[in-house]
Amino acid sequence: MTIPSSDLRLVDFADAAPHTLQNQVVDAIDEANNFLDNLSAVTDATSVSAEQALADVMRFDHINLALDRSWGILSHLNGVMSNDEIRHVHHELLPKLSAYGTRVGQHQTLFSRYQTIVNDTDFFATLEPARTRAIELALRSFELSGVALPKVEQEKFAAIQSELSTLSATFSDHILDATQAFVLPLADSQLKGLTESGLALLADAGEQYKARELDSDNLSRADVDALPTPYYVATLNIPVYLAVMTHADDRSLRETLYHAYVTRASEFDTHTNTKGESLNNADIMSQILTLREQKAKLLGFDNYAEVSLSTKMADSVLEVETFLRDLAAKATPAAKADLAQLQKCAQDYGIDELQPWDSAYIAEKVKQSAFSLSQEEIRPYFPLPKVISGLFAIVERLYGITVQEQDFDNTDTDVPSVSRWHDDVRFYQLFDADDRLIGGFYFDLFARSGKRGGAWMSGFQSRYSYEEQNHTQLPVCFMVGNFTPALDGKPSLLTHDEVLTLFHEFGHGLHHLLTQVTVGDVAGVNGVEWDAVELPSQFMENWAWDAEGIALISSHVESGEPLPKDKLDALLAVKNFQSGLQTLRQIEFALFDLLIHAHTPALDYDGILATLNAVRSDIAIMQTPDYNRFANGFSHIFAGGYAAGYYSYKWAELLSADAFSKFEEEGIFNPATGKAFRESVLSVGGSFPAKTNFENFRGRSASIDALLRHNGFVDTKNIDATNDQTTHEVI
Repeated sequence: MTIPSSDLRLVDFADAAPHTLQNQVVDAIDEANNFLDNLSAVTDATSVSAEQALADVMRFDHINLALDRSWGILSHLNGVMSNDEIRHVHHELLPKLSAYGTRVGQHQTLFSRYQTIVNDTDFFATLEPARTRAIELALRSFELSGVALPKVEQEKFAAIQSELSTLSATFSDHILDATQAFVLPLADSQLKGLTESGLALLADAGEQYKARELDSDNLSRADVDALPTPYYVATLNIPVYLAVMTHADDRSLRETLYHAYVTRASEFDTHTNTKGESLNNADIMSQILTLREQKAKLLGFDNYAEVSLSTKMADSVLEVETFLRDLAAKATPAAKADLAQLQKCAQDYGIDELQPWDSAYIAEKVKQSAFSLSQEEIRPYFPLPKVISGLFAIVERLYGITVQEQDFDNTDTDVPSVSRWHDDVRFYQLFDADDRLIGGFYFDLFARSGKRGGAWMSGFQSRYSYEEQNHTQLPVCFMVGNFTPALDGKPSLLTHDEVLTLFHEFGHGLHHLLTQVTVGDVAGVNGVEWDAVELPSQFMENWAWDAEGIALISSHVESGEPLPKDKLDALLAVKNFQSGLQTLRQIEFALFDLLIHAHTPALDYDGILATLNAVRSDIAIMQTPDYNRFANGFSHIFAGGYAAGYYSYKWAELLSADAFSKFEEEGIFNPATGKAFRESVLSVGGSFPAKTNFENFRGRSASIDALLRHNGFVDTKNIDATNDQTTHEVI
């Protein structure tokens, strides 16, 4: 396969020093500002034709590539390799970036260029759909950046944006620091019930603790040598945390870890950062809400939720709230049955009153007794290399694409050299059926110190073409996880939940990589409404729940034998286990997010907690301890892009379930159906509204029926087969 390496434009991470990136960001901003200055120097804007206006817009987009690249690399490193130097440089740039972004959004001359293009209706009609969509979205972005505000209010808007960017970064820092600050050495008596893989994780955490304490001079070499080997340490990093919460027989230990996890960065967290400063996010949360409300008022909205929804599929706060509460009503009977099942089993383990720190532990016991399924028993059947190769085989069958891993020792001159930010990282190239290179992606899948928790896909580099400069680039993305690392000479062995997470992020990656759009602002995931962007990711998870799909991603790490039929049957049977409780939990988060952003005046910390308690009273069916400060660690809405948009997960789940139902009807590996999904959804990115893309694929509006069926909220045995064409269309 011949590879046009220049089109991949891969990063040399060996040269990606924080201060080098800082200089590149500053230089890129200066160049872009110079362009804007020169643009403003044109005194007679009416003399500019639509053709010239478009040329100016495209030139400005091209200039911004350098900024997007340098800042994207730095932001990525801050997420996966955070240290004091990276964090300092990253945060030092935030005010400058915010000021630049605000200037662009309020630049009257640039704004007038877009208006000139649109106002020339004959010329506008000749443009490709992707370009017209990008221009329409840009005009909306100008409006939401305060382009029409008086000068004094524009300055106030700019100050708000700058402060919000800094506060959000600090919020995220506090979560990372609080997570990594908690360390609990365990006595042998506390290890009962932990699995072999769990013990290996705790021992690995103990070795990391020793190294960190030695490097920071908190412990001497003699002190470290005096510690036992293995040295079992519990932490709040997700693989370790879940290992304890799921398997530790010591109920007091589970409660201790639960308390530490749900009080991170709250008034109950006594940890401090390296400067001795509190990690409490309480004041930051209220400040963020206040500033968001001020921003909304400046833009003419009643509250920030309306600002958020102005760019999404959903039309109003009322529509979203109604959707969430209706779904909660449908999920509640199943959730009550889920809870009763847990409570009944808890009695067998001497637990009279089930608590949140018991849920995962008892749920695992129910799985073992009711379904003859243990996550630890099936973990050896999901070694990461097999899961990855099976995942690639699935997408090849669906979309006719192939994946090739980069051999880092390869000296072939046709293969681009690839540098990495960590030895765990792997790089892959994606090819179409005709061997044409589509793009590339990195996997960084294991938990480690200095890495932000969770999993995500970063669409680092979009598909893009600019003929004026003979510049073409292919899409490249980073897919990041926090999975259990390889231990004891074995490859990483995944739980099925981790398998689902990998499929989820790969769905995002395919959305980014398979686009055929070359207008960067609407290529891949760019320009896609936030409440539809989870459609391809949740959609991809379905193949990890299908027997034929599981056969491709599973084989025993030692024997190579496929997942036995009894375990496969148990795994499939457990798909909707606790789905009622899980659905209510997600609705609780989504409704809380929506309501705190729809409230006027902006809530203080006490008001935030009161709202959360009210939502729990309405939605949850299991008591939550008073000390639970989940909101203080809710990075999605206080440090991410989900403010007044966390409902998107459930909204998009409806879309993904309905989309997958077409595969259920026509064959889940039907290449024609796969081709249709690729062409209608994945290839077009944000170049059309998400509703249009979905309806082009499904042939109708979205229905909630498949979502209810997939979650086990309807009795499929009593559905009249003669009425299978009847759907409850909702969006």
